[in-house]
Amino acid sequence: MSSYPPRVPSQTTPQQTPLRQRLADLRGPAVPPRPLDARALAALAANPGCGRRALLDGAGVDKTALASALGSPSAFGQSQFAIIRGNSFEAKVKGDGGAELLRLVHERLGAGTEPPGPPGPAALVPDLTAAGPQGRAARTALALREATATGAWTLLDHPMLALEVAGSPAYLEPDAVVVHPDGRWTVVEIKSFPMIDGSADPAKVGAAARQAAVYVLALEGTAEKLPGATVGHEVVLVCPKDFSNLPTAALVDVRRERAVTRRQLERLTRVEELAALLPEHLCFDPARSAEDLTEAVSAVPASYAPECLAACELAFHCRQRARAADEVGALGRSLRAELGGLTTVEGALAAAGGAGPAEDPTAAALRRAARLRAEALALASARTPSPDPEDSACPC
Repeated sequence: MSSYPPRVPSQTTPQQTPLRQRLADLRGPAVPPRPLDARALAALAANPGCGRRALLDGAGVDKTALASALGSPSAFGQSQFAIIRGNSFEAKVKGDGGAELLRLVHERLGAGTEPPGPPGPAALVPDLTAAGPQGRAARTALALREATATGAWTLLDHPMLALEVAGSPAYLEPDAVVVHPDGRWTVVEIKSFPMIDGSADPAKVGAAARQAAVYVLALEGTAEKLPGATVGHEVVLVCPKDFSNLPTAALVDVRRERAVTRRQLERLTRVEELAALLPEHLCFDPARSAEDLTEAVSAVPASYAPECLAACELAFHCRQRARAADEVGALGRSLRAELGGLTTVEGALAAAGGAGPAEDPTAAALRRAARLRAEALALASARTPSPDPEDSACPC
């Protein structure tokens, strides 16, 4: 018998499709959807086999609140100090109508074109305000169309881009998009980590590249409908120079990240397929009890790996469950892939001890590895000299 209270049927408005109504029921009757951003999409693409994250993100569930309600809060995310510092640096870069940002873009990608601003014509900075994410996305598409037709340097400050992910629309907001006079569109990422002697932390640059690749994918969907528009595969990364607050820029080629992200997003199970497999009473409203939420979350299959700790708010809860179930995935994705059909640590240890079938190549490899390890330990023990009793005798 389920411990869920009976679900109050909500009224479906003419604008709501059955899928949207179902996703609203999964969130809770009074819980607004949490929009997907590029960080979440990059993390989702890095683990496409996790149906739990695909469903929760597609339904707009607030995973931070859900993790706290489950009793496994996560410290995932940026600190308030880092957010304030990043906003301050971005405001500095975009000051004076984005003159410094456009100068950096022209310096890196504007060879053969007249620089924006004096003494040439001033760059255009269209107003992108509109009601709601859908309205802002439509206004951004219109601004991109007008900028491409005008043939002037144009800076789109925080445009809104639309991208379909697993059958559900996601609205993304890059720091900036620059339209070149030749119709080329360039994504600009502004980060607050320093670029020292022309190079930055590779891990942070890689994360920025994966995030920018999502924006490039979204822009390509719009560019396909406009003749003469192209999306550059090199994004401009703007960071503080050395130990100052002065901006500097570098080009980051995101073709590899774009291809990987596109392939992984296409592999994601569609949200309606995941939702159709769940009971009607299922709900992830954080206001419910921890027992109800644990039952609801457990009904959706997950694919935990230690890498989730740096990318998902539910990582601590999923790690606890994976360890309790003795899953080999808790030890890493590479190990899980190598062990094949051996899905538990106990099963892998038993196969290494000779319990697995003789014709199983994975079990044979584990037995060989266990034998080589035992031989290596025996050899090391034989080479270690025994302690001399006289050495331990009292010198007095």
